[in-house]
Amino acid sequence: MTDSKNTDQSLCLTVKDLVGHYGENLALQGINLEVHKGEVVCLLGRNGAGKTTTLRAIVGLLNKRAGHIEIYGQETISMLTEVIAKLGVAYCPEERGIFSSLSTEENLLLPPVLRPGGLSLDEIYSLFPNLKERRHSQGTKLSGGEQQMLAIARILRTGASFLLLDECTEGLAPVIVHKIGQIIRLLKDRGFTVLMVEQNFRFASRVADRFYVIEEGMVVEHFCREDIAGNLAHIESLLGL
Repeated sequence: MTDSKNTDQSLCLTVKDLVGHYGENLALQGINLEVHKGEVVCLLGRNGAGKTTTLRAIVGLLNKRAGHIEIYGQETISMLTEVIAKLGVAYCPEERGIFSSLSTEENLLLPPVLRPGGLSLDEIYSLFPNLKERRHSQGTKLSGGEQQMLAIARILRTGASFLLLDECTEGLAPVIVHKIGQIIRLLKDRGFTVLMVEQNFRFASRVADRFYVIEEGMVVEHFCREDIAGNLAHIESLLGL
């Protein structure tokens, strides 16, 4: 694949014919998608469809991948994860990765600042007042919702403007899910771009601008929020709802 450049300056991410393997197993069979700057885009699909694998491939955490990935106009398919991060990309994994022996504030301060524009601690505490109250608490003492907020807050210090969020509402109480939705909308208002994987379609339909449905490692449907009402039965059948 040649190092082509996007002519559309509004594009944050372009993925074309992305193929990926876990070991000998083919997990992605030619993913195609786009994310524009300032958008919230959601990957939907049943368990095992390839949604998380797509995120991991984008940030270089999948060893065997091929195809075409451009981030801010730069070809990244052969880049290492740490190089991709310096383009302004941050990944919040489903497992959160909170260091239990560190306090909330120590967890926040741990990631390096890779680019200018990262949020200060004061800005983060303004977005996440719960974390300010628990800033001296160890990671093991935080609730699941607080840990998820910490995982999201932590990547905001790095200077990243393109956030990849994997299952950020899984297993959380409705009040915390609502709060995370508010935070994602606030981040969009501040100019962040978000690509998220989500099983909770009701939540995603209130937060995301556009959606890609993935089945067996391929995109089988693409629609906008405005399309949902007129196609709800079809969408729900695709998702097994």
